[in-house]
Amino acid sequence: MGGGLSVLRGEETPDYSMEIQLKVELQVEDIIATAQAAGRAILQIYNSEASTWEVQMKSDASPLTRADREANAIICQALQNISPHIPIISEENKLTPHAVRQKFQYYWLVDPLDGTKEFLKRNGQFTVNIALMCGTAPVMGVVDVPCQGKTYWAVKGKGAWLRSAEGQRRIQAADFAFEDKGLKIVASSSHLNKETEEFIALFQSPELVQVGSSLKLLMVAEGAAHIYPRLAPTCEWDIAAADIIVREAGGAVLQAGTQDNKGNPLQDWKEELVKEAAVVYNKEDVLNPYFVVFGKRKAPISTGSS
Repeated sequence: MGGGLSVLRGEETPDYSMEIQLKVELQVEDIIATAQAAGRAILQIYNSEASTWEVQMKSDASPLTRADREANAIICQALQNISPHIPIISEENKLTPHAVRQKFQYYWLVDPLDGTKEFLKRNGQFTVNIALMCGTAPVMGVVDVPCQGKTYWAVKGKGAWLRSAEGQRRIQAADFAFEDKGLKIVASSSHLNKETEEFIALFQSPELVQVGSSLKLLMVAEGAAHIYPRLAPTCEWDIAAADIIVREAGGAVLQAGTQDNKGNPLQDWKEELVKEAAVVYNKEDVLNPYFVVFGKRKAPISTGSS
């Protein structure tokens, strides 16, 4: 007689899952303001006595300073206020397990101070990188260059832009052909290895420029350089924000084969590069493959590889 509990067998158990869609309107101006606020905080420390920088070494032997930590705190707090339902992956936060983050539809990918080694050298070649990711690709990117008073940004389908004291203008990558003489190739000031030298040797009388951080991608995006080969280790947060800026400026960031965490190639970079596959993100291993950043190419890639 009583109203006892009804026990359902496995095959009778209803599916209680449900799909939820959240609509969030993001203003790129808010992300620009966030990057610039972090840049100002970094500059304040940069211009102080080096003895106050609180330099530490991380487990991977890369440096960490008070500027990295303070910029990260500013960015994470601002992004949480702007979009509390969008998760944040930052170089300076504990990495979310891939089993969790592979399910992210959107997420922020942040490097609060890209170029800490350049910061320590006091050469001004460091940036603040904030990218909004959708699946495996960036759809918004903001890169602040504190020492230059410049902020680069892009939104998918809306072009790439540069904001400075002179105002705001749209930027475009430079046109070139691979057989052109004197192409400007920008490279890392600390990773000019054998593979990079092999790549540079493919071109006729190239002009080599060496700078640090994501500035190299930005130089290609605004036409100040034609090509940037990176045949050495980087992580996803190092390039994602600048990647979308390059793409929207008419360039490309293409895979050139996987590598181990010491930068040793695991594939033939020439064979992989000619496949013209874009760099992808939210991988289980956040280490990027080798990659090459190109401006506006007039023809497919040719590396001489059969």
